[in-house]
Amino acid sequence: MNLIDTLNWRYAAKRMTSEKVANEKVNEILEAINLTATSAGMQPFRVLSISNPEIKQKLQAASFNPQVSESSHLLVFASYTHVSKEHIDEYMELVAKTRNIPVESLNDFKMKLSGFLSMPEEFVRTWAAKQAYIALGTAIVAAANLKVDSTPMEGFDNAAFDEILGLKERGLQSVVLLALGYRNEEIDPYAKAKKVRIPLDELTITLN
Repeated sequence: MNLIDTLNWRYAAKRMTSEKVANEKVNEILEAINLTATSAGMQPFRVLSISNPEIKQKLQAASFNPQVSESSHLLVFASYTHVSKEHIDEYMELVAKTRNIPVESLNDFKMKLSGFLSMPEEFVRTWAAKQAYIALGTAIVAAANLKVDSTPMEGFDNAAFDEILGLKERGLQSVVLLALGYRNEEIDPYAKAKKVRIPLDELTITLN
């Protein structure tokens, strides 16, 4: 199945079965997330992969979506609340080690990233959250490629999720969720519905 066929197959499953997604497939989706594009390659977010039923039930109480507890795995995208000198230093070390170059050769790059240290906290929070959304898009496509259903969700109590998952202590904030599982065609009214999209020539504006 090619990419367009796969994306036509994909939809945001409203209800899921109890079937579990194989760990190999979940790991492949997480690997795809790790390879997603992010600003300056900094990856200012983390992804919590939750399959524990008790934790999912606690989170369900702070969410409007049944997929939180019905999912095989719930991915919580949590972005940085700030960028610290330690974040930048660790990233420079990683770049130098990965590319086998002296860390000193990255001084100009490091100076540019250091601009985050003087930026307003709200700006950094918004920037980091946007990076998490880019990763979310990659995860959705990766899941569809494996014929795993997924549901992106914003309908949850962020503060409650942060408390349950101990995110504040990690310098993180929950921003968006992705439920992974398999569509329940018996009770999901949209499982067999045709995808509704505007015509491509209305969506796109071509300037030649």
